[in-house]
Order: sequence, then C-alpha cells, then structure tokens
Amino acid sequence: MSLKARITEDMKTAMKAKETAKLNAIRLLLAALKQKEVDERVELDDNATIAIIEKLTKQRKDSVTQYEAAGRQELADAEKFEIAVLAAYLPEKMSTADTAAAVAAAVAETGAKGPADMGKLMAVLKPRLAGKADMAEVSKLVKAALAG
Repeated sequence: MSLKARITEDMKTAMKAKETAKLNAIRLLLAALKQKEVDERVELDDNATIAIIEKLTKQRKDSVTQYEAAGRQELADAEKFEIAVLAAYLPEKMSTADTAAAVAAAVAETGAKGPADMGKLMAVLKPRLAGKADMAEVSKLVKAALAG
C-alpha cells in the first residue's frame, strides 16, 4: 500500500471514529498532496509525499515557536498535535551516529576538503538521506567535518 493510500485510509478511520482533530490534520495533509499533484500534473510517489510531510512538519514547528513566544499555548498545543499526526507517516529517523557515518563516507567519496565543497557534499547526501535524517543536523555535521 502506498503512503498516500495509507493516509486516505487513516482519514476514513478518523472519520468513522469521530476524531475531529486528527481528521483535520489528515485533511490538511491530503490537501497539500492534491495541490502538488494538480500544480505539477504528476502522481506523487512515496518520496515526494514524505518531502511534503517534512515541509508541513517544519512549518508546524515554526508556528509552535512563534505561538509560544506570543504566549498562545492553546494554539501551540494544536500545532504540536498536528506534528504528531504527521510524524506517523514519516520513516524512522537515522541515529546521529549513523548520520555522522554517512557524512564521513560522503566526505571520503567526494574528496571534499573545505567549506567551499559544502554544496558538492550536500548534493551527494541529500538524495541519500532525505526523509531518513534531519537535513539541518546533516548540514551541521557537514560544516563540522569540513571545518576540521
């Protein structure tokens, strides 16, 4: 079963169980997926679906930060719930040690020497680690590997 089909099935389950908050979060996700398909006239595969879920999760995390800074805890809690719903569709993240090992292997493979090679290194790592590792963490590890 594709990821998109699983999301649709979960929406039906949430509807039957009358889980309004979960249903709303899933509907937002499905709307984003449909929008991407209509805009680009393509059928999304699991990797493209994961990329959209990660984007929506990042947006929610930014919103949580802003809501908490403004003292709007009820809105922050709603965003955190949506993050939890979205996280259920993401693959399990790699450990920091595994991510560091992947970065080290890519450095050895590309022969990257300094900060000027960061773009080349990220171009190699992004397709390998997309959806499996936090790309912000990967970026930090790459900077550290190239700095020293």
